[in-house]
Amino acid sequence: MGYVKTAILMAALTALFMGLGYLLGGTGGALIALVVAAGMNAFSWWNSDKMVLRMHNAHPVGPNDRSGLTELVGELARNAGLPMPAVYLLDTAQPNAFATGRNPENAAVAVTAGLMQSLSREELAGVIAHELAHIRNRDTAIMTVTATFAGAIGMLANFALFFGGSRERMGILGTLAMMILAPLAAALVQMAISRTREYAADKAGAEICRNPLWLASALERIEAGAARVDNIAAERNPATAHMFIINPLHGQGADNLFATHPSTANRVAALRQLAGGSGPRSTQPRPAPQPEMTGFRDSSVPPVRRKHRSGPWS
Repeated sequence: MGYVKTAILMAALTALFMGLGYLLGGTGGALIALVVAAGMNAFSWWNSDKMVLRMHNAHPVGPNDRSGLTELVGELARNAGLPMPAVYLLDTAQPNAFATGRNPENAAVAVTAGLMQSLSREELAGVIAHELAHIRNRDTAIMTVTATFAGAIGMLANFALFFGGSRERMGILGTLAMMILAPLAAALVQMAISRTREYAADKAGAEICRNPLWLASALERIEAGAARVDNIAAERNPATAHMFIINPLHGQGADNLFATHPSTANRVAALRQLAGGSGPRSTQPRPAPQPEMTGFRDSSVPPVRRKHRSGPWS
């Protein structure tokens, strides 16, 4: 159903784009906007992994790191039938993670130092499995296509005042309304697609790690930690927020039209249902942290520099 919903939402974006082009009264401006938007997004898609990792000051993690992270990613990648992705550490104390890359052969999984320090090995496996599911489902490619249409719609809306046909059809007030409502509608559809892909990745990630409760427990812990700890790089680059497993920005916890992520409570409930029962709020007793999973302090990657204002890792 996740793919069906995504297809329907992408069809809605296409219809919105074509309808806006029709209202503008010609195909010339629409084609120019589409070509420019497609070119910008093609460049971003091809270089997405490098750009995003640079934005978040990610450090590569080698195959011989002492934390066991690379070994865990490799095991789960084999479970998922994927080639080994590159592994990165984000220098922030907020627990979080994301995947990037244009295809499974050019993919990367990035986790924060805060995630390594706050989760058990089982919970960490659930998070990594979720990110590998995004790679296997080619969600980055899907989001790039939606970004292309959303960008083209925004450009067409900005061009509206310069096209006489649109003013003659709708008048100045109608044209102004179109300039505001069309990009808003495109953004809402784009966010809806993002939420749909999160549910799909949760389900596939549970299959990859073979225990939905590991991911459910991890989501609850990440949400609690992310609410208390700032992610400075994410706040500076809010357009990347939809990539994280939990929204890294503060003030967007609801599952509504303007949210890039589903409600964590809804995701946890779906995972518990997948596991065969509702269970208590805490999905399982948290094992004592293993020495190899407590961070990168003994590896070649520098320890986290605490840039947040407050939090449990102060």
